[in-house]
Amino acid sequence: MTTFVLVPGGWHGSWAFEAVVPLLERAGHTVHALTLTGLRPDDDQATVAAANLDTHADDVLSLLDRARLADVTLVGHSYGGMVISAAADRVRGRVSRLVHLDAYVPRDGESCWSSTTEPYRQAFIAGAMSTGYAVLPSAGGDPRRRPHPLASFTQAVRLTGAVDQVPRREFVYCSGWEDRTPFAALRTRLETDPGWRVHELPTGHNAMREAPDAVAALLT
Repeated sequence: MTTFVLVPGGWHGSWAFEAVVPLLERAGHTVHALTLTGLRPDDDQATVAAANLDTHADDVLSLLDRARLADVTLVGHSYGGMVISAAADRVRGRVSRLVHLDAYVPRDGESCWSSTTEPYRQAFIAGAMSTGYAVLPSAGGDPRRRPHPLASFTQAVRLTGAVDQVPRREFVYCSGWEDRTPFAALRTRLETDPGWRVHELPTGHNAMREAPDAVAALLT
């Protein structure tokens, strides 16, 4: 059986995977779904303002240490792809599989800001105007979403190359929002990389909520 650590994307918490977790657990797997620092309902303004990509990678490392986990599959959605890349690079040998679920796959020195498209950069700026340190979620959507620490979107990831030694690396492209996705060029890049396996789901960006059975099946 597999040990999964699920990392949500921007503005979201562990609840983003609430439909997938029971499917994996019923199949006999161990599942840990994270809410990253600064995204928890009781986090104060200072915590949100101080949180960055390093903080979020440390959230993953702390879980691995606290639960004494090894041979782990890290799953990151959207911004969570930045987090699992940074974490896997630091835990040499304890991660056996990476799954980037419609998620960023950074190279050394890249950030979510540099990896995304101009409309998303403009949305980050507009969303942070009221505080200067947190990007407000867009109107509508799940009311559990929280303002997301701006520094985590702008901080460049530092990778030693250890992440490239993870035995299984997979990217899931969600094709149901072709007009807005920032991941089209990334899919093209990874399809030609022998170190990666690319999947496709015909869903919008939040595949784990739109098609939890399909996501669970892909993961298992």
